Amino acid sequence: MIGVGVIGYGYWGPNLVRNFSEIPNVDLRWVCDLQTERLARLRSRYPAVQITEDFEAVLNDPKVHAVAIATPVSTHFNLAMRALRAGKSVFVEKPITSTAEQAERLIEEADRRGLIVAVDHTFIHTGAVKKLRDVIRKDLGDVYYYDSVRVNLGLFQHDVSVMWDLAVHDLSIMDFVLTERPRAVSAIGMSHVAGSPENIAYLNLHFDCKLIAHVHVNWLAPVKIRRTLVGGSNKMVVYDDLEPSEKIKIYDSGITLDPMAPQAGERKNQMRIGYRTGDMFAPQLNVTEALGSELAEFIDCVEQGTQPTANGAAGLRVVRILEAATRSMAQGGNLVELAQERVLA
Repeated sequence: MIGVGVIGYGYWGPNLVRNFSEIPNVDLRWVCDLQTERLARLRSRYPAVQITEDFEAVLNDPKVHAVAIATPVSTHFNLAMRALRAGKSVFVEKPITSTAEQAERLIEEADRRGLIVAVDHTFIHTGAVKKLRDVIRKDLGDVYYYDSVRVNLGLFQHDVSVMWDLAVHDLSIMDFVLTERPRAVSAIGMSHVAGSPENIAYLNLHFDCKLIAHVHVNWLAPVKIRRTLVGGSNKMVVYDDLEPSEKIKIYDSGITLDPMAPQAGERKNQMRIGYRTGDMFAPQLNVTEALGSELAEFIDCVEQGTQPTANGAAGLRVVRILEAATRSMAQGGNLVELAQERVLA
């Protein structure tokens, strides 16, 4: 049995507790939160779980092998580092840390101690995003663009911008499904609430190949949209997370160029381009709850010493983009280079 403690029982903590309690080889031993009224609600539903306001009580339990951290972003590094130094593997809510330097230190500490660091990039464990990855890598051909929109009305955060709250989802999905990694980013954004972080942002990511990615996030939209479009030389795909059944739609659409047509002049160039509009196909998807699959994978990794899909390195790559985008935004949208590997092994 793998002993687990959950740190933070606010918005996301109850989901972690519910899923951990359903994994057969998990002993959910502790839930820790500073707000006692939250813990009171927990007591009746999970009477065997110990509750505490003291993080040290969790760390001092030798039967706890891993902790899951679902607290504000600013606390992630300190709590995760304390857990690693106490010999516990860690599962950290997104984004993994507030800075890339902090993420690097967590990865180094875990490697030194033979422990696991996982980040909660939940969407990459959905059947839809797994299918999106397969389609992009097998069917699309050369990928031309990746365009995502994640907007809604609220929930305004006081400690992080909309980019660090919402764009982290799209960046983690992009990191998972594409074979290329961006080399630079530019971003613009705006805050419409005095003293608060940006509530709307546009990110452009640049690659070494002829691929461009765009991410639009917004807390001030009248409708909720969760949609990604990816276009390639062979096919195109739309991923709509709000669709109840057909979340992935693959379109046999695109353009063809006639290499024999003249290449000079506007009219002659137009004659070279042919448009292809074929069938649309919506594949059947696995509907298993993503968080349950993600946590089961994390527990297996703690048992076997293997790396999770969203490991510390994946969390670090996303934070590097967010940091660069934040710098670009402060510079009025200037292009900021990313110092990291660009092509997946």
